[in-house]
Amino acid sequence: MKRLVLFQMTAFLVLVNSSVFGDSADDYWPTWRGLNLNGVSPKGNPPLTWSETENIKWKVKLTGDASNSSPIIWKDKIFFQTAIKTDKQGKPEAPSANEGGGRIRGPGGSPPTNIYKFNLVCLDRNSGREIWQKTIREVLPHQGHHNDHGFASFSPVTDGKLVWTNFGSRGVHCFDMDGNLKWSKDLGRMNTIMGFGEGGSLTVAGDAVIVIRDHEGESFIVALNKKTGDVIWRKDRDEATSWATPLPVEVNEKIQIVTSATNLIRSYDLESGELIWQCSGQTRNVIPSPVAGFRMVYCTSGFRGSSLQAIELGHTGNLSETDAVKWHVKEATPYVPSPLLYGDKLYICSVNDGIISCYNAKTGEAYFLKERLEEIRGIYASGAGAAGRVYFVGRNGVTYVLKHSDKFEVLTINTLDDKIDCSPAFVGNEIYIKGKENLYCLTSSNS
Repeated sequence: MKRLVLFQMTAFLVLVNSSVFGDSADDYWPTWRGLNLNGVSPKGNPPLTWSETENIKWKVKLTGDASNSSPIIWKDKIFFQTAIKTDKQGKPEAPSANEGGGRIRGPGGSPPTNIYKFNLVCLDRNSGREIWQKTIREVLPHQGHHNDHGFASFSPVTDGKLVWTNFGSRGVHCFDMDGNLKWSKDLGRMNTIMGFGEGGSLTVAGDAVIVIRDHEGESFIVALNKKTGDVIWRKDRDEATSWATPLPVEVNEKIQIVTSATNLIRSYDLESGELIWQCSGQTRNVIPSPVAGFRMVYCTSGFRGSSLQAIELGHTGNLSETDAVKWHVKEATPYVPSPLLYGDKLYICSVNDGIISCYNAKTGEAYFLKERLEEIRGIYASGAGAAGRVYFVGRNGVTYVLKHSDKFEVLTINTLDDKIDCSPAFVGNEIYIKGKENLYCLTSSNS
């Protein structure tokens, strides 16, 4: 089996393989964290500078709510999810028995009274024009959401033949590249803590689509056949609401699925769903998704505490407070943004602030600590890397471009007139940045 290897080190650890994404996948951005789910583009050479008047190939106005669905790209097509508020009024349904208390109001406020259309959108990568938009569900959401995002914060995944989408309480769905629905799977309604809302993206590994359903009801992980939607296996989880995307890793020629959550980090066998190992040590409300390399998986969280754990792969059983945890950082770790693993460097934000630290991924030694990006006002987007540069996109539209180095060095600071929470995508000489109002394609032939 031909493998796409994250680092030229050993055959011990592989993140994805050609049976999932295909031989040409490193030319594109098939998931919201890129090909190897670590935030790095192997071939990308995005622009170094841009503004509202410089290096914009195209800019299109978005419809729907303030979706945090990050764009994915394959060949000439861009995909993302959205939810569009209609003028139709609906009556809220009574909570089901497994919803653990029904509607818990929090920062999102009361459940809506308007019906929403939950859509998968496909745009032309060359022009930004809409190719197709498919309504998956047209329903009244039973819960609200956090004020910082909308009802469609999930990001899809594609392998160039199919596109898979998770809409949480609105189900998991599979389309072909032309927008034809292949299958749908209803996994029941979710009830998120404090009404924060739904948004954990799915992942694809081998022949399976992996979905995490950690909420205030009956939490579980499920593997669905990626071509049919049939359940391969399902395992209950003792977890409250979390939002981290599951990470597939190949260890000793078998694929494991690593999940990060409040109670435990867990790793499941892809074929059977059996638990291989578990480890405590994360904080509450886990949002950042794991990354892996150098025979380790790196898990982070930053709500009411700080944790960055480097856990050695290849072990079984309970790894809590054992030598399998190779190093552990307990300060200035991210709440929302996922870590960026670029070469031997692991970049993280502090909570949701523009304060950046960089660690040696092998040893845990700090290259630099708590360097402030002065012009950024908050970060939700995950960092991304390409062409020896590191990109951090702020919520106020400001992007810092750093040199990929063991020293903190700012190359440029760029500003767009939009609020941005989505993670950027790189393809060729282009960077795609999706704001609350607009989707930008930025390019430079001199990159």
